[in-house]
Amino acid sequence: MKIYQVGGSVRDQLLGLPIQDRDWVVVGATPADMEARGFKMVGADFPVFLHPETREEYALARTERKSAPGYKGFTVHAAPDVTLEDDLKRRDLTINAMALDENGVLIDPFHGAQDLKNKLLRHVSPAFAEDPVRILRTARFAARFPDFRVADETRVLMRHMTDNGEVDALVPERVWAELERALGENRPARFFETLRGCGALEKLFPELARLYGVPQPENYHPEIDTGVHTMLVLDQATRISPDPRVRFAALLHDLGKGTTPKEEWPHHIGHEERSVDLVQAICARFKAPNDYRDLAILAAKYHGDCHRAAELRPATLLKILEAVDAARRPERFDLFLLACEADARGRPGYEDKPYPQSGIFRAALRAYNSVEAQPLAATGLKGEAIAQELRRLRIQAISAIRPQPDASLP
Repeated sequence: MKIYQVGGSVRDQLLGLPIQDRDWVVVGATPADMEARGFKMVGADFPVFLHPETREEYALARTERKSAPGYKGFTVHAAPDVTLEDDLKRRDLTINAMALDENGVLIDPFHGAQDLKNKLLRHVSPAFAEDPVRILRTARFAARFPDFRVADETRVLMRHMTDNGEVDALVPERVWAELERALGENRPARFFETLRGCGALEKLFPELARLYGVPQPENYHPEIDTGVHTMLVLDQATRISPDPRVRFAALLHDLGKGTTPKEEWPHHIGHEERSVDLVQAICARFKAPNDYRDLAILAAKYHGDCHRAAELRPATLLKILEAVDAARRPERFDLFLLACEADARGRPGYEDKPYPQSGIFRAALRAYNSVEAQPLAATGLKGEAIAQELRRLRIQAISAIRPQPDASLP
């Protein structure tokens, strides 16, 4: 029996990055051998064991053979005669197909260390094409390592897989799992750019794909193209917030512009409501968590109003505060403001401009919260009369903040 450290921990160790989890491959052993040493078997599809003390995962060396369409259509073979190289060969990218032996000696049959040095994401073998999840994983690694590029031959293979319909076999839950992880990476926009480069964006996220080529008014959007703008907004959301929900809301905020009739271009009147419908559809399709969905809907519906904060009447500010439930959900309200700020900054030349609209809305919320309902009950008012007086006093309090217009923002 020989044990090797494999996969991402080896890659990250070579890159000098913090190591979160270590994975291990065991060569020359059977399940009975592992259990005799106190390991607990947990793998359902193939033999994986938990170390009795560290609880780290140890998998028996295995091979996989394609036996049916889709990413689950594999026959797994794990036996003592499977070599380390056999096991590494089934992995996706060369940078994930390295191992360290018990003495710390690097075993690198597919030249992953050289690809790390060259900042290259390259597939290990033609078996890459058998599993469409590897398209998503490659895109996610492009987001994690934004200074790496996808090898030309790997990009061609990914395009071939898309054209052959392999992507169509991906179930929504698996797509969401990779999407959510990608939103937490260093530059999530590269996830979508990589998918677009191989044609998978059109199949998995058609609502995003059709934004490309749709123009916007150049005086507000120097980048013009709505798809380009969306990636710039996502970049800015990544810059100002680590929260994946903010990044998700930024990603989806303008979906409705993709359905604007061409004769109305470059204007997009009413795109906010259309965006809400599309956000709801995409969240339902991928079974996105409610907090992701709800924030994305608010950003899609009200980002334009947020940009115009300095121009809004106090009564309109009050209406929006109530619509986004700012008083009861202040944390989500802060995330909403971050998504709107990312939208304003996601244009060439606006990346470092201040966004005073957030301050206006926060001041309006403080004014709103300064007026309480309980004292009004002592005045003898009841029911609707209390509600009307409460509204009047809150509008009065918001009026006192006297926001100043900022003509530089749409």
